[in-house]
Amino acid sequence: MLEIYLPIVQVNIDIFLLLFLSLLVGVLSGLFGVGGGFLMTPFLIFMGIPPVYAVPNEVNNILATSVSGSLTHWFKDTLDYKMGLMIVAGGTVGTFLGISTFTYFDGIGKISVIISLLYMYLLAIVGTLMLIEAFRTATQNKAVRKKLHEHNWLQGLPFRMRFQKSRLYESALTPILLGLVVGFVAAMMGIGGAFLMVPAMIYIVGMPVKLIPGTSLFVTIFISAIVTVLHSFNYGSIDFFLVVPLILGSIVGVQLGQKLGQYLDSNQLKSLFALLLCSVAIAIGYDTFFRDQSKLINERQIINTDLNKYAEFSLKLSNDFPFLYGAFAIILAIALGILAAWMRKLVSDFRKKKPKEEVKFPVK
Repeated sequence: MLEIYLPIVQVNIDIFLLLFLSLLVGVLSGLFGVGGGFLMTPFLIFMGIPPVYAVPNEVNNILATSVSGSLTHWFKDTLDYKMGLMIVAGGTVGTFLGISTFTYFDGIGKISVIISLLYMYLLAIVGTLMLIEAFRTATQNKAVRKKLHEHNWLQGLPFRMRFQKSRLYESALTPILLGLVVGFVAAMMGIGGAFLMVPAMIYIVGMPVKLIPGTSLFVTIFISAIVTVLHSFNYGSIDFFLVVPLILGSIVGVQLGQKLGQYLDSNQLKSLFALLLCSVAIAIGYDTFFRDQSKLINERQIINTDLNKYAEFSLKLSNDFPFLYGAFAIILAIALGILAAWMRKLVSDFRKKKPKEEVKFPVK
């Protein structure tokens, strides 16, 4: 066990446990194609990091993994930029509403309880729905296929426009309203919102399935960047000593998860994943209502006046220039995400160009 001190959060944390959890969540994200924020943020809270810090630092981590994944889809031309920008427009408004709500509950001292309750109910609902869907898929006749999408009243709203990439002609208000919800949730809970966007893009917006993952990641980049800057400016809550291990573990984990997904039947694992979500929801409920929080905080929180020069610089920059500090956190996340995507492309191109070795048989 090796504990490090987080100068902004002002707690000690086990660096190896942090790397392991971020790697594990990254693997699950890559395997199931969903963002890991709704798992990683509760894990950070369980480790003793207050929600006001857990939320923005995980959002910054999501930014890096979204850049990496989005570039991969950009290389494959599986992005609908026009649809994505409509969702981002709504998401921008949603993030400001989310930050305002966050500030209100933080001001009355209820933000920790609100975030815990949101996670508890959300994970329980999503996990239960996944279990029901898995059971339905296992019991229904495979020969019977239902339409993935049917026209709904949202698509018939005013301001209809054409989305050439997705071959859709519908109201621009549909993706804007979706972005509004996703932006609000991201600002409040520190999640990318992919697990909300993906089903909404299928069943409400009606996008082709092949364009959904890349477009979802494209949207997450902008929403995560906005949330990071707003949290940094309003609270000075971004901690590089927490963000960097989170990003490194998650990026590696996502790559491993995507690779494993090529060999495993993820449909059979979705039930286990759903049970994990329900278990985390129960753990959050216990942590919120039954665990002695004051004792946990006293054990974790310390006053460290002997900081190294990097920690001192990070603390001073966050206090004196919060906007600049948040911008630097965004640049760092984007740079690491681009580096990961570039390295993956190099490896992929190398494997494609590598000639197959000829099998030589010994001459008798």
